Amino acid sequence: MATESNQPSIDESPISPISPIERRNSLEKHLQQRPDPQDLKNRHILLDTNAAPALQSAAQDLERQRATDSLKKGLERRPERGELVEKNILPDSTAAPALQGNQKELEKHMRADSLEQKIQQRPKPEELIREGILGADEDPTK
Repeated sequence: MATESNQPSIDESPISPISPIERRNSLEKHLQQRPDPQDLKNRHILLDTNAAPALQSAAQDLERQRATDSLKKGLERRPERGELVEKNILPDSTAAPALQGNQKELEKHMRADSLEQKIQQRPKPEELIREGILGADEDPTK
């Protein structure tokens, strides 16, 4: 009998095309380029706290609750709309906020037109002198 070996050959080539030395060098390079903790805190990636990691979540929840309570107190002390209208802080308008600017501009032009019309209808100084409203020495044209 012939002594043939029918055992399958084992492939010993690496799965990854990158050698282990290159992989180790790559990891070291990435670790060297890693941002420092202060930079991560400035970018709000790491929490800027001295509390233990197990307590950081509870501290963050307490801070959020404190902010919520502060907002609720501020809203409770907020003046009513009527009071703000009385003090001329809010406009007394029922128009949509997007239209209030146009409404204000229209009112301004209407007042200007009304004043212009009244100035045109104003009596001349000669008529006021003739009717005795102004004296001859009070003539504004002289």
